[in-house]
Amino acid sequence: MRCGVVHAALAPNISFGQIDYESKPINYRTFPASNPIQVLQGKMASGEVKLDSSAEHGFLTALLKHLDIPVSSQMLVFSKTSFQRRRINSQRPRAVYFNDDVYVGWVQDGDVIEISTADPQLGGVFYTLNNDTSKSAKILRDGGQCTLCHSSSRTAGVPGHFVRSVFASASGQPFAGTSTYTTDYRSPLSERWGGWYVTGEHGKQRHLGNSVVTDRLHPQRLDIEVGANVIDLSDRLDVEPYLSAHSDIVALMVLEHQARTQNLITRTSMATRIALESKAENPPQDWQEAAEKLIECLLFADEAKLTSAIRGSSTFTADFTSRGLRDSQQRSLRDFDLKTRMMKYPCSYLIYSKPFQALPKRAKDYVLRRLFDILTERDSDDPFQHLKTNDRVAIIQILRETMPNLPIYWKEKE
Repeated sequence: MRCGVVHAALAPNISFGQIDYESKPINYRTFPASNPIQVLQGKMASGEVKLDSSAEHGFLTALLKHLDIPVSSQMLVFSKTSFQRRRINSQRPRAVYFNDDVYVGWVQDGDVIEISTADPQLGGVFYTLNNDTSKSAKILRDGGQCTLCHSSSRTAGVPGHFVRSVFASASGQPFAGTSTYTTDYRSPLSERWGGWYVTGEHGKQRHLGNSVVTDRLHPQRLDIEVGANVIDLSDRLDVEPYLSAHSDIVALMVLEHQARTQNLITRTSMATRIALESKAENPPQDWQEAAEKLIECLLFADEAKLTSAIRGSSTFTADFTSRGLRDSQQRSLRDFDLKTRMMKYPCSYLIYSKPFQALPKRAKDYVLRRLFDILTERDSDDPFQHLKTNDRVAIIQILRETMPNLPIYWKEKE
């Protein structure tokens, strides 16, 4: 993997073709980006914002502060799946931080800080910030290198993000010929987080994190027990160079869901715009396929069931939850369950996001109508059998009170 801040992917049962996002009406390279990085870049260029620096982390701390990214979101990945791979190994993992819109990757002694974002019109857009504090901080947009990897079937055929689980040696090198997994909320924990550090409790469930390959002849024979229920990483690496000592399991779970959901929002948006632009008598309708997959993702269809409670090691769970919009009963779509499933109310918080709100009217109307029909049990499709009546009622009530500009039919009493 040459580029990017995070690596996530869609499961194999989704086989979207590649969208021609370089041509009209998308114009990925030339259409003006509109996202938090573009805003910060403009403020830095005008002198309105000047990033402070430190000898230990360069511009990282200031960057996170200006982007409102919590340090508690830190995750540590030691597989060589970044274009700064030569600086990464199990003793010097890359740190990844994120919020709802932006991802930041930092490597010890790295030349640059990696930044990417989910742009409402363009999907994944990639940037670098020089980390040489002897020079002025400057953010540059990637010229096309990153989309060589970050635009494929793994990202629903659009510029986006994906999470990758590999079998890696202590040097961080993934073993060729072994299984690799592209993971999201549907993936069993047993396939997740190979090449990542993971801190937190997960009971009898097991994952691939915290373990390195020691048997080169049988690289998939990991000792997963030594990687289970790890709270303290200090006996595995020097955590002092990092902003946090954690690589929180809950943050990792949120990252996987978020990356996939954003990819499907982008796919739905781009496919709809292409269909609306088409002069053909029967324009392509694959935007509906993307919209259906987006609906499944928003409602956590086919989510892997948790068999033991999950508990993070940092303040990430509380920090994430505190950002939620709450209804009159103090319920939020950012409330966690972490006992049998990830979220207490299984409808994605990304329904409030700018990319979702910026969907073309045809697509947004379609998604909201389908969501309403599913949540009111007018539609009882199999993918949504996991939603109990109390789940559906709670989600409708929360959205009615917290989401602006819902169609009038959402005001109907269930």
